[in-house]
Amino acid sequence: MSRDSNTPERRTQNDRSVKLLEAWNQRARGLKREVYALYFAVRDPRVPWYAKALATAIVAYAFSPIDLIPDFIPVLGYLDDLVLIPLGVMAVRSMIPDTVLAECQERAKALERKPRNWAAAAIIVAIWLTVAVVATYWVVSWIGPL
Repeated sequence: MSRDSNTPERRTQNDRSVKLLEAWNQRARGLKREVYALYFAVRDPRVPWYAKALATAIVAYAFSPIDLIPDFIPVLGYLDDLVLIPLGVMAVRSMIPDTVLAECQERAKALERKPRNWAAAAIIVAIWLTVAVVATYWVVSWIGPL
């Protein structure tokens, strides 16, 4: 007995799935905008140093291609992205003055319309690779030749 994929129940379920996916995409874009706002806040002299320090860590982690828990690990791989970054954004937002945060959010909205900067992405990847090579060299020299 096969189910007809065009039944009203099936269409309603598909519509709900599409709406849910659109809602998650919108939330993800909003979170990305907030991370960009934190990036601008780090560069603002009116933001306290401790907020800048935490915001720098959050922005670096959010834009880094390397995760604390790799994404290929089921459930846990995306859990760090779904929990750590939003919690960090909420914590830093409470440390930044409201007027500064509003200005930074406006700049982040304007940035969405600009083209991507692939040179910056290449620099971030190069920094992570350099750190990995230096760390590997340090570990191998500490352990000794195998």
